[in-house]
Amino acid sequence: MAPVRVSFAADGTDAPPGRTEVGTGTATRPQGWDELVAELEIAPTDIVVTKRQWGAFHGTDLDVRLRRRGVTAIVLGGIATSIGVESTARAAHEHGYHVTLATDAMADRDADSHRHSITKIFPLLGETATTEEILALLAARD
Repeated sequence: MAPVRVSFAADGTDAPPGRTEVGTGTATRPQGWDELVAELEIAPTDIVVTKRQWGAFHGTDLDVRLRRRGVTAIVLGGIATSIGVESTARAAHEHGYHVTLATDAMADRDADSHRHSITKIFPLLGETATTEEILALLAARD
């Protein structure tokens, strides 16, 4: 498993630069906003990634850590569907990974953006399925 968290310095100096209509990453955030939830049950062998951009590959060592373990396929879920998940899916596809997207394990603040990513973008980047369908396929392989 490779859980990914997003985090920035308190002053936002390492947040994505540039002007946007919704502002940059310098907002004040509550204590612990960037901590991964205990329910993930992260193991010592898991690859924990801290990203400072939309996608989990840009500016991180995720690709090299996956390749060194012989990983060729990844299953994605997370938030926000149309930003973090989509950016990571695009990069994974560009890096040559087989991408599966767990469509019921992601969410977005905008329902239309979520639906667009799932129905229009993700089928171009990989396979889509529910977590139940993915788990059934993995169980059948073993």
